[in-house]
Amino acid sequence: MTGHVGEQGRVLLAGTPLGRPDDASARLAAALATTPVIAAEDTRRLQRLCADLGVAPTGRVVSFFDANEADRVPALLDALRAGEDVLVVTDAGMPSVSDPGYRLVAAAVDAGLDVTCLPGPSAVTTALAVSGLPVDRFCFEGFLPRKAGARRRALEALIDEPRTAVLFEAPHRIAATLADCVAVLGADRRACVCRELTKTHEQVRRGTLAELAAWAADGLRGEITVVVAGAVTSAAAPDAASLAAEVEAREAAGQPRKEAIAEVARARGVAKRVVFDAVVAAKRQQSR
Repeated sequence: MTGHVGEQGRVLLAGTPLGRPDDASARLAAALATTPVIAAEDTRRLQRLCADLGVAPTGRVVSFFDANEADRVPALLDALRAGEDVLVVTDAGMPSVSDPGYRLVAAAVDAGLDVTCLPGPSAVTTALAVSGLPVDRFCFEGFLPRKAGARRRALEALIDEPRTAVLFEAPHRIAATLADCVAVLGADRRACVCRELTKTHEQVRRGTLAELAAWAADGLRGEITVVVAGAVTSAAAPDAASLAAEVEAREAAGQPRKEAIAEVARARGVAKRVVFDAVVAAKRQQSR
């Protein structure tokens, strides 16, 4: 794993277990034992992981987390240029995926240094695999904004998104986030909440956003990943006539058509264009 005299070192991105130490790969254990520099998100968690794996690191360990990542990059680049490999490990999962690592990777690439990966666990792909939702195409949104207004605006970008979306959320914000998902994406959209993936108390809950929001109303504990189904496309749209009728009823009550279409789309968990197409088709039918 180490660099050689006269050669430049490599950045080694290592996926660490989400919960169970025995999910660690043999390559990770070997890298922890031999790599000259280990950049760890939490040095205490690294110590526990090494103890669980029966590994004694021989390289120097430096802390490498969100608040100090930018400051650490220059020294790590110097180590790479001096021929030392740098192993990047986070608390759990794959570095740079909503975790430290991206800045170092970008800087190393810009400097013409090698970056490679020791494949391992990822909460994103694990949650997708168990969700029961379509996974042939998906998008990853990471952590949504903490403030309600910004969070809802971020969710609005997913109203017409046909791909399954994966989100991370903190346990103390999950109730508010799911409530916002209901308000913005519609009560009937399918979703899955994964809590403590791969751990002893793993819990995977599937249902509509409304059902999941009610279940999580009092909050949850642990690491949480949310998987939300994509918007329904025109080919799979439910009952176009009823969608058009709902818009017509809202218009009759004085709501502008554009606003009515958006509200119906949210309530029914479909893309706005599906509702718009239903309205257009209904108008054509009436004009015949």
